[in-house]
Amino acid sequence: MGASWAQAVLERGDRLAATARDAASLKPLVDKYGDQVLPLGFDVQDATAVREAVAAAEAHFGGIDVLVNNAGHMLIGAVEEVTDEQARAQMDTNYFGPLWTTRAVLPGMRARGGGRILQVSSLGGVVAYPALGLYHASKWALEGVSQSLAAEVAPYNIKVTLIEPIVFPSGLMSSSPQAREDAAYAHARQSLFAGAAHIVPGDVTATGRAVLELVDAEEPPLRVLFGVGGLDEVRAEYAHRLEGWEKWDDVSRMAHGS
Repeated sequence: MGASWAQAVLERGDRLAATARDAASLKPLVDKYGDQVLPLGFDVQDATAVREAVAAAEAHFGGIDVLVNNAGHMLIGAVEEVTDEQARAQMDTNYFGPLWTTRAVLPGMRARGGGRILQVSSLGGVVAYPALGLYHASKWALEGVSQSLAAEVAPYNIKVTLIEPIVFPSGLMSSSPQAREDAAYAHARQSLFAGAAHIVPGDVTATGRAVLELVDAEEPPLRVLFGVGGLDEVRAEYAHRLEGWEKWDDVSRMAHGS
């Protein structure tokens, strides 16, 4: 998705600080668009490297108007299956990475009196399925901090939007780490893949135009789903939550005491 969005941004004439773990992978963009692109190579897990990259982009372009936090991976595995290192890496990339970049751009955006922050969350930032617990944890954390952030920076004309893609053939699942499979949790994987079987993947190239619509909107949404089929999942999720809270309201009142 990031590559498609970079293309959309550059084709309409905007300037782009393009980032990747290896800056050499950005050479085709530089060859095609020249000075429109500033290639930066760093790992979002490295807070110091993030701050240095943001400072370089601000110095080169005079400021950052729009931040898109798109780096991420999807760790597949039951909670018991994942290793300590895998769990930490999932949170470092999907949650702490966007947190570091967001914190780095805020002083400049506040000083200039505005900006846009697009956080790439997921349908998995709203609902949760078996065998994706750590991935969901990272996206739910991103959703929570972004909602708080939106209220904090609204007085400075900084808009925050959580993009929640459904299913796209982006290679995310195939390129992401996998936990060691334990036969005890075979049912969890079966449930995960069976539940996603009915969803028709969206077109990655179409998402670039949608991103530009959000960037240009005078009052962008806090949350927006990318793709179809997710709204039904969200409706069912919230109906189930309300049903549970209402069913156990007597215990809620009991816990309150007199």
